[in-house]
Amino acid sequence: MRNKQLIKINKPKWGNDLRARWRERFARHLSIKEQKEAAIDDFLWHLCSSGMVTCLEKDEAIDTFLKQQKYKCTVFYQFVNEAYLFENASSLSINDLPYQSDDMDYNDMYVMDWNEKWTFVMTHEKDYGPYFIQIDETSE
Repeated sequence: MRNKQLIKINKPKWGNDLRARWRERFARHLSIKEQKEAAIDDFLWHLCSSGMVTCLEKDEAIDTFLKQQKYKCTVFYQFVNEAYLFENASSLSINDLPYQSDDMDYNDMYVMDWNEKWTFVMTHEKDYGPYFIQIDETSE
């Protein structure tokens, strides 16, 4: 059986919706007050850096992301509405991601599984991230 080619589809207006879905999915265990204390209004990834969620960091986060079954996932940013849908994403690697370390609009990037079971986050801060959060389905 032949592997399907990775498909990257630009979704220029999905950013706001994806940020809201990410927050609802990965920070829903926190009250609004706790979310404010973690400063996720500033950056969603503060959820990880504040210790308010169980997550993997650095090389462990990257390794876990690479091992995920990735059929379809979204990629979006902290400050812009531009987003991407990746289909046939089983081969998706770090180098395929539209991350731009030298551009503030594109260097806080979130990859979210289409079924919202996991997320991989790359930040603009060298000392923070990458992060990987996986939803524990047994506690849902």
